[in-house]
Formats: sequence, C-alpha cells, structure tokens
Amino acid sequence: MQRAEFYQLAGVILDLAVEAHALLRGATQQEVPGVREDKEQYPNATVTTITIMNAIGEQAMGKPQGTYITIDAPALRSENPPVHEEIAGLLAQKLKLLLQKWHVGPADPVLVVGLGNWEATPDSLGPKVINQFTVTRHLLKYVPQNMPPGTRPVSALAPGVLGTTGIETAEILKGVVEKTRPRVMIAVDALAAGDLQRIGSSIQITDTGISPGSGVGNQRTGINQQTMGIPVIAIGIPTVVHAGVIIYEALSQIQQAFPNVNLQLNQAVAQNLARNVLAPFGGNLTVTPKEVDDLVHNLAWVIGNALNRTLHATLLQAKAAIPLH
Repeated sequence: MQRAEFYQLAGVILDLAVEAHALLRGATQQEVPGVREDKEQYPNATVTTITIMNAIGEQAMGKPQGTYITIDAPALRSENPPVHEEIAGLLAQKLKLLLQKWHVGPADPVLVVGLGNWEATPDSLGPKVINQFTVTRHLLKYVPQNMPPGTRPVSALAPGVLGTTGIETAEILKGVVEKTRPRVMIAVDALAAGDLQRIGSSIQITDTGISPGSGVGNQRTGINQQTMGIPVIAIGIPTVVHAGVIIYEALSQIQQAFPNVNLQLNQAVAQNLARNVLAPFGGNLTVTPKEVDDLVHNLAWVIGNALNRTLHATLLQAKAAIPLH
C-alpha cells in the first residue's frame, strides 16, 4: 500500500507543504499541475520552496495558494550554537523575502503571535518564542527619545488556546489587530510532521497563514489574510508525529528486512490495523520525543533570534555602533 493511502486511512494530516507535495508527486509519479518546487543547498541546511500558483495546484495540494518555504536542518536537534545561529540567519533571510513580497516597509508595525498551549510542552513553541525577541511598541509610545530613529513598532501576544480561554484564537487576534493596526502578523506555532526525521529539524515559513490545531485533527478558525484583514506569515516547526506514521514506518521496515515474508498491506488490513492500534485514543494519537523540553527551548531561541534580525535591523545597528569601554 502506498504511503499516501495509508496516511489517509490512519487520519494523518500533513502540516508541511513539502511533505504533502512529495507524497502527492510520489502517488501520481508525475509533477503536480499548478505547483512549482525549487531547492537551495546551504552548508547546514536544505531549503525547499513550494509555490502553489493557481486554483488547480490549490485543489491538488489541499492548501491555499502561496509560498511555502521549508528549511531542513538536522543539526537543529543537537546542541550546536554556531549552527543554530546560522539557521537563525537563514530563517531571517527568508522572512525578509516574504515581507518584501507583501511590501512591508522597514518601519511598518508588526504583531508577532505565539500560538499554542504553555502547559503542553510540544505545543508551547509559540508562547515561548514571545520571550525570545525584542518588543518595542510600548517603548516607542512612552519613551521614544530612548529609541533610535526608524525603530519598528513590534508587539507580541500569546493568546492561549480555546480550552483555556473559551474564546476562539482568531476572535482574540481579530480584536487586537483592529485596535493596534499592525501592517502584518507573524504567527508561530508547533506543527505535526509526516516523517520522524523532521521533528525539531524542519522550519516552514508561509504567507498563507495557519489553521491552529489542524495537524492534530483539532482544526479551528483559520488565521490568515481573509480572517485578519492583513497578511499573515506563519512560522512552524514539527514537534509531534501522528502514531499512524510510526505504524507505517514499522511495517515498511519489516517488509524491507524480511522480503520473503508475505506481508500484504491491503486497504482492509491497513484500516483495521490503524483502527485497532489507535482505538484507545479515538484514532488520534500524536507522539513526541522525550527530550522535547530542550528541543522546544532551542527552537524558540532560533526563531526569536531570526525575528530580531528581521524586524530590528535599526536596533541591531545602533547596538553595534555603541563603543565598548
């Protein structure tokens, strides 16, 4: 049975466009109409840009038209500060490209939103990013004399989750946008991967916004240009995989290790297997590595560093110009 078919039967949802594209192209054995893929190679990362160009590509991919940039950097999972710094710079470079695409100027106000749940470590990436970069909107309002000319107003918010607040996240953000009037929103969230190797090592940046909870089958109102009234750039990193992914990988390795074993994974067998194994969890079980605390901490630092480089060029230049005594 093809991976795409098994994932569909097991209820696996792919947040990463690069995975959805590879799965679709593998299933059809041909290029996907209306979708373009470009690759770049860096010393410690591979960057894949998926562009969904029209309605045909949108329908095939099941994702909105727009740009999806994925940075694959396995070294993100290790304690390697120089490489983390390098990936932060690469992420900042790609963020700047999307801001330029939407004609966001160097002094235009930006709202950064950390989506997710503080209390659930795999889902806490967004809220933890909020503490990792510089917020300036209040400083420009109350002590503007202390800020270098051209400093960008940046505000930040971690709105929590529906189960805690009782309010749809999109409703909270819509109210904040109407009051603070940012030029663009940058939303950070944890994602679900379709490949174990991508946990904590792939960063997706897209200008199509985000649907909170979609990767774990708990989709809420989308946070995008249509609902917010401003461009929404989403940064996401997978911190979990659906258990169906692990089931498929285990069966595939058994088939490879024992080619003489007559293991036929047809639709009926796959459906029963997924249903029976995941039945205690309603068919929706996600898995995360035990070192997820350290992983999320490092990833939040990388994103925060990239946000500072992207949004605060004036502040960084002013800081660098201060003489050391």
